[in-house]
Amino acid sequence: MRRRIPPPPSPLPQRDGVDPVRVRMPPGDVWPTVRDHLVARLASGAEVIDGLLEAGQIVDAAGRPVTRDMAYVPGMFVWFHRELPDEERVPFPIDVLYRDEHVVVADKPHFLATTPRGSHVAETALARLRRQLDIPTLGAAHRLDRLTAGLVMFTVRPEERGAYQSLFRDRRVAKEYEAVAPYDPALPLPHTARSRIVKERGVLAAQEIQGEPNAVSRIELLEHQGEHARYRLTPSTGQTHQLRVHMSALGVPILGDPLYPVVTDPVASGDFRRPLQLLARILEFTDPVTGREHRFVSPRTLQSWSSYEEWAAG
Repeated sequence: MRRRIPPPPSPLPQRDGVDPVRVRMPPGDVWPTVRDHLVARLASGAEVIDGLLEAGQIVDAAGRPVTRDMAYVPGMFVWFHRELPDEERVPFPIDVLYRDEHVVVADKPHFLATTPRGSHVAETALARLRRQLDIPTLGAAHRLDRLTAGLVMFTVRPEERGAYQSLFRDRRVAKEYEAVAPYDPALPLPHTARSRIVKERGVLAAQEIQGEPNAVSRIELLEHQGEHARYRLTPSTGQTHQLRVHMSALGVPILGDPLYPVVTDPVASGDFRRPLQLLARILEFTDPVTGREHRFVSPRTLQSWSSYEEWAAG
């Protein structure tokens, strides 16, 4: 099997902790110019592309500005910085629990995306930590939902990122979550939920369908008070929204969930009230580079458990 050749390093520095966009000219395509290909391929449109070209802001691997009439060369790379969207600052800190020369383990607040995506770019855990720690090479070993708070691991050295990502891919990380949801005395717990979950691109909510299970979660009752309970959730797989789907399917959807069991209208930008009551509490693994045994515990508490009235009032 032919070994994949890595792309050349970016000639452009990061901006606000965000990497420049890298575009490769596909080997099988034939276009008159680089400009023609970019206009056809990117959603930004001809006006934006032409503006970047005229300003010399699209460059080749040597850092030279790409001109409007530069010939298309299959396999070549170009880079540019996209215009960052106007983002509402998430007014909660991201805390670093551990840092060495290989990894950073951070405690992410609710509402902060892990990595740049869509309308969340500079206001993400990755971009913030790159700026905060001055580690431009920092990368995410895995992702945590934007609405979920808790532990996320990042890698310091790009050449080691694959080793840490494989921990999650090969299920060699013990993860434990905590959630607050309605209390149902008739629900037999502990319970292991097994189902097949699919998440279609462009569809907000994932669905359970018939078929071989690809999602397994253990749900345990920790304690209850009145109409609500605190649960320990232990996933042994990592499907999108898995814990949220399984809790909803049991009839005890997690408090503050805007998707399960019903997709609700999106809240206004900057509305940080009533966060999803789901927390990635524990992360435990053997470091694949150093061999060290690690166990991290988030000190966060879920607001609805300590003060339901305050959480509900927003």
